[in-house]
Amino acid sequence: MEPCDDRSLERGVRQLLADKVSGTLVGLWLLVPEHLRLGTWDLLQAWTGRPGSDVDPRLALQLVHEAALCTTGIRRYRSLSQKGFELTNGLPFIATDQAIHQMLERHTVAEAQALQIALGKIRRARGHFNGHLLAIDPHRMRSWSKRQMCRQVSLQTPRPVKTSQVFFSLDTETHQPLAFTIGSSARTIAQATPELLSLAADILQPTPGQTLVLADTEHYTADLVAHVASNTPFDLLLPMPNRLARQNQLRAIPPDHFTRHWAGFATTQRPFAFSPRGPRYHQLVQRCGERPDNTAFKAFLCTADRDELQSLTADFPQRWHVEEFFNAYQALGWNRAGTLNLHIRYGAMSMALIAQTALHQIRQRLGEPLLTWDAQHFADHLLAALDGHIRVADDTILVTFYNAPNADRLRSHYQGLPRILRAEGLDPHIPWLYNFQLDFRFK
Repeated sequence: MEPCDDRSLERGVRQLLADKVSGTLVGLWLLVPEHLRLGTWDLLQAWTGRPGSDVDPRLALQLVHEAALCTTGIRRYRSLSQKGFELTNGLPFIATDQAIHQMLERHTVAEAQALQIALGKIRRARGHFNGHLLAIDPHRMRSWSKRQMCRQVSLQTPRPVKTSQVFFSLDTETHQPLAFTIGSSARTIAQATPELLSLAADILQPTPGQTLVLADTEHYTADLVAHVASNTPFDLLLPMPNRLARQNQLRAIPPDHFTRHWAGFATTQRPFAFSPRGPRYHQLVQRCGERPDNTAFKAFLCTADRDELQSLTADFPQRWHVEEFFNAYQALGWNRAGTLNLHIRYGAMSMALIAQTALHQIRQRLGEPLLTWDAQHFADHLLAALDGHIRVADDTILVTFYNAPNADRLRSHYQGLPRILRAEGLDPHIPWLYNFQLDFRFK
């Protein structure tokens, strides 16, 4: 057991700084200026409902940094301790899994969603979202829970298995996530999507017709389409199931109803309703091929009257960026099911969303080749691979990197950090590190 009163925490942190620290996790300190830019500390205090002198915001910051390192457990005595990891969180120790679990247990799903909305609004103000094209998609992870729960078919397993689901919304133009919701395998797409779109609307606050949501065939239900059309500011575009009856209907469309755009590609638009008395939508049809005996048809449903050429050839293909996002960032904690206590998972995965935001800002700052690294590679070859040491000079924590790759590029962004932050209108003092400033050296 470790004492966690504010005086013991401060004494422990100051003692570690006085002793100096040497290790390979000093690269994690590159996240600190991004936290200052994002206001991470204020977000964590608001989520925990505790002041900065308390231990809870620091435990939450530990979760953020665990996600950035793509760790699957604390492993206190083997991998993270004695390398400076605890100092980055403003703690003189590494909290155990049980302590983290108890901290997450004290918070609700609504609090995690409020954190996502607050973070999303900050990201919108920083230009992380264009807000014109959104992709929504479920991300399913196999669960080995002993609980009774629905089984779903997975592409990786021959038989239906227990799964846990995360439903993401992504800005496809910037490839950045807005928010997510979580559910067990029993939660359907129609049940999860209204909540997800509500979070996205709170973040973007779009005007009607400003944002087009790109969905998959899984979202093709009359109730969901009606909800999006009547209760949200979004337009919805999704492919219609390619059944034999629909293929026959599409082939029956007279050829002169299509507009030919280039060789082998033509489109048309016509009204559509799920039932004779139901609301009217727009069916966008594309025809591929020139010869009548060798043509393929595909239909899409849109809740608004949009140009079919722009929607089908430029907008909808961008939906696949959500799969690229899963591949690049799922190692932050979105590739394992963990506990099925949803409020605990909401809290942990929301911390991973903060980590992803900080990593995105570092990538934008440092450029290629880091822009193309996935989260695991980024953690292994930058955050946890730079050898160095940490010491204090006056009121400044000095982090020294030895033989860092691309040192000139790093030096331009991090050496003289207090001056750089002041030029951006930010206070360089770090509140969870007792108002020390931070600077970097490269040797």
